[in-house]
Amino acid sequence: MKIQDARAAVTGGASGLGHAVARHLAAAGGKVTLLDVQEGPGRAAAAALGPNAAFVRCDVTSEAEVNSAMEAAAARMGGLNLLVNCAGVIGAGRVLGKNGPMAGEFFTKVIHINLIGTFLCDKAAAAIMQNNPPAADGERGLLIHTSSVAAFEGQIGQVAYSATKAAVAGMTLPIARELARFGIRCVSIAPGIFHTPMMDGMPKEVQDSLGAQVPFPARLGKPEEFAQLVAAVFEIPMLNGTTVRLDGAIRMQPK
Repeated sequence: MKIQDARAAVTGGASGLGHAVARHLAAAGGKVTLLDVQEGPGRAAAAALGPNAAFVRCDVTSEAEVNSAMEAAAARMGGLNLLVNCAGVIGAGRVLGKNGPMAGEFFTKVIHINLIGTFLCDKAAAAIMQNNPPAADGERGLLIHTSSVAAFEGQIGQVAYSATKAAVAGMTLPIARELARFGIRCVSIAPGIFHTPMMDGMPKEVQDSLGAQVPFPARLGKPEEFAQLVAAVFEIPMLNGTTVRLDGAIRMQPK
């Protein structure tokens, strides 16, 4: 599959890594639909990307909304062959915090958004992709998960977040194996410390300190680099059932 032929749904597409992916795909000539709960920013982001982009409001924790949004995205673009799951929350919190043990409701909310949301989007997209005409290698589509280095080296305060990022990486291979008969691939990307809107709220010296922890290049990752990897995975059929670290060789410390 070539990137200009992409018909992509990008969750969390109104900002951060998701928006970078949408911008890259639209600039390359592909079509993209931004799925996000942020309606105002989502519509503005899609409008700024031009005629190759559209916006559909979607809460990834709602199965009905996800199914409807995927159908709407496919209808607008004349098909769907790429899903990039970028919707998520940090969900920082300690098991035993200053105000007592972590509430089960908090942990469940992070699981619902980051993990169950990814699964709901995967199955809705795959249900559409299975009917695509096959490409040269018999390909019909690609599902991309956003994992994290926290899946492997979760820090103190990341118990909920790490659990979800390990889970989306863990379900990558079984999904790839199951959907192989349809020509649908599944790959996870595990970014390290990236310059996202969350980083903009931190002082410059904190951002510089975080970047300096990366062995090489000693800086924060650029969202465009994440988008470039998405495009490369889309065009390389042999990338399947695996998790690719995109982290400058960083290995996170306990805190």
